[in-house]
Amino acid sequence: MEENNEMHENAPEEQNDENQSVQEEMSEEEKKEAEKGKAFVSDLLEIAESAIITVFVMFMVFTYLLHPVNVVGHSMQPTLNPHPTVLSDGTESSDRILMTMVYGKPKYGDILVIDCNANYLLDENGNPCLPEGITPLNECIIKRVIATGGQTIDVRNNTVTVDGKVLSEPYVASKALTKDLGAFTENYPITVPEGYVFVMGDNREHSTDSRSARVGLVKESQIYGKALVRYYPLNDFKILTSTWKESADEKE
Repeated sequence: MEENNEMHENAPEEQNDENQSVQEEMSEEEKKEAEKGKAFVSDLLEIAESAIITVFVMFMVFTYLLHPVNVVGHSMQPTLNPHPTVLSDGTESSDRILMTMVYGKPKYGDILVIDCNANYLLDENGNPCLPEGITPLNECIIKRVIATGGQTIDVRNNTVTVDGKVLSEPYVASKALTKDLGAFTENYPITVPEGYVFVMGDNREHSTDSRSARVGLVKESQIYGKALVRYYPLNDFKILTSTWKESADEKE
């Protein structure tokens, strides 16, 4: 009888040990699940943080550094829109470029996006002035820098001369210079004032540019940005930054 009593007395102790063991195992599993939950939340927060930083950086880049631009028209052929096609709505296809709004002083060969809201010509003393009775284009244009402040440019006989040197101009569609609306026709050569640039389109026969009284000299404050790359069409990606080290080459 005493032995039976001892067995009955030990049984609850063994059952308590088993229950305690099960509780300990469950506690360990709960800890592991809790750790997994914490790790998941931590990973999720890291992903969210990275996404927010990426969106912020992209916003800053495309607001203050880079800006996409659609280029329509023929004035910069063959550099831009070399093979325009007519779309189903009757409009022509366009190239898309990225321009930067952060750049140094304009230099020869730069392709600039310009706000043509003014048309500066030169008075009899060679100072820039706004002509009476001639309205500017009042539109955004894209042209190439040919001469900068302090340089002397001459445009005649289908050649462009800067500081006495004939430009080789491998980028132009044609050497013909028939497009001339008389801004400086009778006054070449001219010296570009400091703070201004003389611009021309690569398709000289179909470009309204600094040769025209409606464009004239471009003040540096009129420059929106500098073209960097053509990214569309995708199969015709092209870097547009200038590779010329000198403003003019001696004609061979």
